[in-house]
Amino acid sequence: MGVKVYLTPALRPAAMTIQITKPEVEALINQRLRSGGFKDAEDIVWQALQSSPPEAAAAAPKGAEPAKDMVELFAPLRSLNIVIEADRSKDTGRDINV
Repeated sequence: MGVKVYLTPALRPAAMTIQITKPEVEALINQRLRSGGFKDAEDIVWQALQSSPPEAAAAAPKGAEPAKDMVELFAPLRSLNIVIEADRSKDTGRDINV
């Protein structure tokens, strides 16, 4: 999924393309778009950047430990007011007549 992000006219030297390579990120973006809370992918990026403090943009320190569990992994998202639906599907499949 490619996302084109344009700057304001005064700061718009060229378009920027952001490539999303993780399927789970693309799925989350599509979920947010379907919910109607955002106009487009650019709006999602804008809201995420506006709601995170500038110091959050710093790179993770070398040797940083990976998250121990899902709670720790998604803890940084709490400040973004993103609801993650982690329920398992209730769909048990369909009958196949052989």
